[in-house]
Amino acid sequence: MDYKTISKETIGLLYQSHASIRKSGLDNKLIALAELRVSQLNGCAYCCSFHSKELREMGIPQDTLDKLPGWKHATAFDHLQQLVLRWAEAITFMNDQLHLIREELEKVFTPKEVVDLTTSISLMNALNRLRITLGEKD
Repeated sequence: MDYKTISKETIGLLYQSHASIRKSGLDNKLIALAELRVSQLNGCAYCCSFHSKELREMGIPQDTLDKLPGWKHATAFDHLQQLVLRWAEAITFMNDQLHLIREELEKVFTPKEVVDLTTSISLMNALNRLRITLGEKD
């Protein structure tokens, strides 16, 4: 189903939100890393491919991307990246550690950055679900 054309205005607004987040001032590598992890968790093949390519173009080595599914057991990710990945997983699964991770985020990110990161993760979950349920298989 061509959901982007069928509901052009509504879907377009979602993509405008995505573009706005990318201009928010938050490190785009962190945003894209979170988006890739969310896409992996949701099983969105198109988005996994898109964000992997995007991260490689941003200078993230393929070897690092290969370790993303096992990030908790890898040394390839720094503390900030690990925190973002924990947040992405907590939001995607709505786990009971949300408040604790948010407290950690608030120690290293501004309130606006926390909102922008959280919005990015939430939006990626929505976009993954749209693509998986209404889009063509990749």
